Amino acid sequence: MTSLTAIGMMSGTSLDGVDVALVETDGEQVNRLGPTGYRPYSRREAELLREALALGATLTERGQRPAVIAKAEAFVTKVHGEVAAGLLQRHRIDPASVAAVGFHGQTVLHKPQAGLTVQIGDGVSLAKRLGIPVVHDFRAADVAAGGQGAPLVPVFHRAIAQKLERPGPIAVLNIGGVANVTYVEGDKDPLACDTGPGNALIDDFMRARTGLPLDRDGDQAARGRVDKAFVDRVLAHPFFDAPYPKSLDRNDFALANVGLPDLSVADGAATLSALTAAAVARIVPRLPKPPRSWIVAGGGAHNPTLVRMLRERLAPASVETGSAVGWSIDALEAQAFAYLAVRSLKGLPITFPGTTGVPRPMTGGVVARP
Repeated sequence: MTSLTAIGMMSGTSLDGVDVALVETDGEQVNRLGPTGYRPYSRREAELLREALALGATLTERGQRPAVIAKAEAFVTKVHGEVAAGLLQRHRIDPASVAAVGFHGQTVLHKPQAGLTVQIGDGVSLAKRLGIPVVHDFRAADVAAGGQGAPLVPVFHRAIAQKLERPGPIAVLNIGGVANVTYVEGDKDPLACDTGPGNALIDDFMRARTGLPLDRDGDQAARGRVDKAFVDRVLAHPFFDAPYPKSLDRNDFALANVGLPDLSVADGAATLSALTAAAVARIVPRLPKPPRSWIVAGGGAHNPTLVRMLRERLAPASVETGSAVGWSIDALEAQAFAYLAVRSLKGLPITFPGTTGVPRPMTGGVVARP
């Protein structure tokens, strides 16, 4: 198959900024992982997105755009245009050499059980801005067909995990605001699901208690004591016993509704970190075989306390960060959406019965041309 060059961008549920990456792929093999970049959100910009996320919970139709969400959509589109153009300029890449831009947008609502998922961002305007075809709205077709619409990155995880010299099965764990896992066993279709809260609860707790955006390097959690009764109580939620595939909205486990006791900063960070790790471990008995190798990516891979907790929960399997195996743990999802854009252009499936619950392997994404 012909190899194409694509750019992918991702603004995730952690609301920290936009990652961008260039990938060369034929839609099956990843031939080259090119340059990457990152544009952080300012405090005011992140607050706008949090307001949009809060209002998103009230949406009943995909096309609804109340004033705050409309403002956030215009901002998301503008910033992604700047980020993509910046990557092209910095690395002197001819836009004509880029086959597509994978534009995920910003999720403000994900309720697949209601047949509703909303990612804001104007793909048509972005295509005109860049002069490059833009693949966007990746989740809608899957949800319309009865799937969960998430996670979307497992087919990319399979492509890069197959190149690793690690004992299988391999599990790729992405810890963003929500955590999700991909189970890779040879050439089989991937299996995947969200496992539970990722960084979102920890970040929101730190913001509420200290004004800081996160527990940097897991420093607070390393000093704290875990409230095991709280962890056990949250894990009693039906989500954790539900079979895969399954997915979450960022607000399904929000700080306001999990009933966290009045703990010190250190104990709260430790407890919420332990919850993330314990939730990951709960999926292991439901997989076809226990993974022998775990690769951790996303923002959570920067948290050594969380990684230590995962090692304790997932033993005797090995647990490594993506950077230890040569991956860019921060740009991985942006790379995935570049890969998915090419698969969409070629009509290849991006979701599978074992990743989203869709009835059959399905392609997805809407192509906007300049």
